[in-house]
Amino acid sequence: MKIYYTDVLVIGGGLAGLRVALATKRRGHETTILSLVPPKRSHSAAAQGGMQASLANVIKASGDNEDIHFDDTVRGGDWGADQEVVRMFVDTAPKAARELAAWGVPWTRVAKGDHETVINGQKVIITERDETHGLISQRNFGGTSKWRACYVSDGTGHAMLYAVSDQTIAASIPVLERVEAMALLHDGGRCFGAVVRDLVSGALSAYMAKATVIATGGAGRLYRVTTNAVICEGIGAAIALETGLAPLSNMEAIQFHPTGLFPSGILITEGCRGDGGLLRDVDGHRFMPDYEPEKKELASRDVVSRRMLDHIHGGKGVKSRLGEHLWLDITLLGRAHIEKDLREVQEICRNFLDIDPAKDLIPVLPAQHYTMGGVRTRPSGESPGLAGLFAAGEAACWDIHGFNRLGGNSVAETVVAGMIVGEAIADFCDQPQSDVTMSTVLAHDFLAREEAKIDALLRGAGTEDASLLRIRMQEIMTEKVGIIRTGATLAAAVDELQTLLIRSRNIGVRTKSRGANSELVTAYRTQKMLKLALCVTCGAVSRTESRGAHFRDDFPRRDDAAWLKRTLAVWKNENDTLPTLVYEPLDVMRMELPPGWRGYGAKDYIVHPDTARRTAEIEAAKNRLTNADRFAVQAAVMPYTHLLPERLRGRNERIEGSL
Repeated sequence: MKIYYTDVLVIGGGLAGLRVALATKRRGHETTILSLVPPKRSHSAAAQGGMQASLANVIKASGDNEDIHFDDTVRGGDWGADQEVVRMFVDTAPKAARELAAWGVPWTRVAKGDHETVINGQKVIITERDETHGLISQRNFGGTSKWRACYVSDGTGHAMLYAVSDQTIAASIPVLERVEAMALLHDGGRCFGAVVRDLVSGALSAYMAKATVIATGGAGRLYRVTTNAVICEGIGAAIALETGLAPLSNMEAIQFHPTGLFPSGILITEGCRGDGGLLRDVDGHRFMPDYEPEKKELASRDVVSRRMLDHIHGGKGVKSRLGEHLWLDITLLGRAHIEKDLREVQEICRNFLDIDPAKDLIPVLPAQHYTMGGVRTRPSGESPGLAGLFAAGEAACWDIHGFNRLGGNSVAETVVAGMIVGEAIADFCDQPQSDVTMSTVLAHDFLAREEAKIDALLRGAGTEDASLLRIRMQEIMTEKVGIIRTGATLAAAVDELQTLLIRSRNIGVRTKSRGANSELVTAYRTQKMLKLALCVTCGAVSRTESRGAHFRDDFPRRDDAAWLKRTLAVWKNENDTLPTLVYEPLDVMRMELPPGWRGYGAKDYIVHPDTARRTAEIEAAKNRLTNADRFAVQAAVMPYTHLLPERLRGRNERIEGSL
């Protein structure tokens, strides 16, 4: 068993991991990337609709800026987000979009003059300004006040991933493909790398590093129907959890995308609705205005998904032999628009259902889409419980999304977090105290421990079938920990998942090969996935309120007085069958935007006792600064620029107004 050394070990070859690696490499630190698949096959490529950045180029984005993007994001997350980190994010997103343009991302561009578009089901003419001709174009997305999503037709993630991957090749950053991190190396509250398995040969090795980064994406495969790729199993978060030191945060916050293709769950981009597509029921009726008369189809994803289920439960679903669904109608957009800006949707519909979306309705049903929770981090991206461990992208709970992510903010987060966290990691590695001090003897102990676990699966007398356990886990999560939750079903899910976890400790493997062995991989990953499923479910049953994507039918009100706090889950002991939950309060007195009405449904929530006082403080500060610009007012209310790397602190230029 070999030991390798590097300065920065990045686990995950998607957009977040690649962008972190570029930042650290350019600061002079030796960086190694581990990836299950070739980076250009990472799930980042599946992002379709766009990347949120307040460029304010198109006429429907006029007046947009960081303040409005911040407001949309905090409200969209139902006040569960870290507002300082949201500020860092919205400030850096325009810089990231322009950097990507310089790297070759072929953003769709503004064309001056008159253009026909569909708004609220009606064809209208909008006129783009001459001075914006050729700038990055933007489309509408759910939960936003302005058209803000920069896009490349409906293949945005694909274009971004290829451009960033090409940059890592140009920077000569080594990417080790077909390898998997099995466990983190740690000693004395410090992370020093990972135990890594070669998925082809089966060989185990240790990669020791000053800084270790988890950028492995989400955990969609906990559910039966998901838009996530088959590699999105949450293993990066699971190995952090298994340290017993690095907490996971807000794992109960699971987003369901309204328009998963029925029955496969393949993503049909929000760009369809942003461009004017409508949701219809069995009668052909456009039903979203009945529930959300202002935002309609472009309400936040959690709201639209719940309304769709409510409508189906009300008898308006389209029945089929595979279950009920609803319709997405983009026929009104016209064939020319679809073939230009929604061509991936067209290909998916043709290849998987043999329908033409230019003339046929698309069957859709909400599907698991995004994990808002993940490895809890500070604004720097570092774990508060395990020094030297960082996380970025969907695997992290950097916490810009709170309890519901806005469309386009995730693919933006990958590159923005990569820029910011990458600089923080480089700063960490610049310090003498970052040197690897863990002994090789201890590294060999970790290797031996993982080898023993594999031996137990290959040579043991276990009788449980990992595939059957996984299928049952996915059924439980889909049926009982879905869009609409109740205490009774969640409690039953905890009991069943706990039983499955215990049974998973008796898994048997029929194929005894140590090398390429999908049965072995399924066995050890299922054990880890069950722990994540329990973190999700235990967090959901304990949180007796509704917030964002976490909706409790038995506790339908948001309760800021009792539940304005993050859930932290730790797995203290390898033999435990449940996570330990603790809570981290959100300080209203430090918020720039105190909790209020989100903009959907009734104004029915339990107010935090500090909200009125903080609101009064903010109003007083604004009154004192009536002649100051928006930057001075913002800095007086909630300073954040000190958290940004110095080179990212510059203001964003727009066609309107001055810097």
